[in-house]
Amino acid sequence: MTRHFQLVFCLLASLWPGLLLAEELRVGFGPADGMPYVDVSDHALLGGFIHRLGERIGKDLAVTVSFVETPNKRIEESLKSGRIHVICNANPEWMVDAAAYHWSPPLFEEEDVLVQHRDSPPISSLADLKGKVLGTSLGFAYSVPLMEAFANHDVERKDVRDLDTRINLLSRKRLDAIIDMRRALAYELTVRPDAPLVFSPWVVERYPLHCAYGSRLPVAPERLDATLQGLRDSGELELLLQSEQHRAALQDH
Repeated sequence: MTRHFQLVFCLLASLWPGLLLAEELRVGFGPADGMPYVDVSDHALLGGFIHRLGERIGKDLAVTVSFVETPNKRIEESLKSGRIHVICNANPEWMVDAAAYHWSPPLFEEEDVLVQHRDSPPISSLADLKGKVLGTSLGFAYSVPLMEAFANHDVERKDVRDLDTRINLLSRKRLDAIIDMRRALAYELTVRPDAPLVFSPWVVERYPLHCAYGSRLPVAPERLDATLQGLRDSGELELLLQSEQHRAALQDH
């Protein structure tokens, strides 16, 4: 390396320390989250809120973004190893080692709710669920009372690989109910207007959703925090969610 080139290199490094060591931002996505959050085909993320959010973050931070499929049971391992740098649609209560990660400001609220067959009596509480089979997502943690009901065998937990399969099983009455995020269930019912399914009146749990960052995040966590908070406070996050939710209505027509 010539002395002149060394000087230019050092100058660039001092002015833009992230430029010469730029690394892509690997964003994890949960394949079981469903739309409006993720549109997945052959293990690739094709669209949905997480895809649009990742692209928006990449634009604001001037980094390349890639999307990595990350099932629920592999989230913590993937964050710690650097396989992924960040995953959203997350909550500290769902992590075994939540203190090991940096948590973004809360992005928006979600809630776990049930969908049941319209011919069944309404499930209005945990007591109504006793003795029934509930379709769940593999590796997902639910409210403490519901997890205790599974452990005590008061409610049978039936892990099913994806939401589409759970809805089909419920439609054929092979499950008594299914549980998922309200937005994901609302999307699926919109694209299936003839499905014999209805929402239960019971809200199992409400919670905020965040992004969790691993220790190998290639940008300063404070920069990503500021970007996400700005998107939230401006209302852009809610608009992104709404636009993805509206895709279901457009597809139906």
